[in-house]
Amino acid sequence: MSTHETSATFTVEMTPAPGLFPQSGRFDVVKEWTGGVRGSGVGVMLSAGDPRTGAAGYVALETVDGSIDGRAGTFALSQQGTMTATGQTLAYAVVPGSGTGELTGLTGTVELTVDEDDTHRVVLHYALPDTA
Repeated sequence: MSTHETSATFTVEMTPAPGLFPQSGRFDVVKEWTGGVRGSGVGVMLSAGDPRTGAAGYVALETVDGSIDGRAGTFALSQQGTMTATGQTLAYAVVPGSGTGELTGLTGTVELTVDEDDTHRVVLHYALPDTA
């Protein structure tokens, strides 16, 4: 396996949808990726808690159709985030076994930062099987 790091940005459009249970939220998500990750993503985010008081959590799954550093295929990403009065946590990773095409065998983690102008920046730390 070869390990790599690449940077990208994405734009995100979140469309509210009916929650699945009381005191929950749901959003359909569409992303456009540029940079080291290129392509289109679609997914769903589920949330619960009360973000107005600073106590909430969410989970999300997204599939991306595009490329990573020029290698084409599809893959999925998972997110799990929480917020409390003491801070926020985020686990953001490639879903194991989800890579196709030249991204078969992809594994990795994502670091996310959001700029003041709402630009979403990521650093993808990833590994792919070596090819001959």
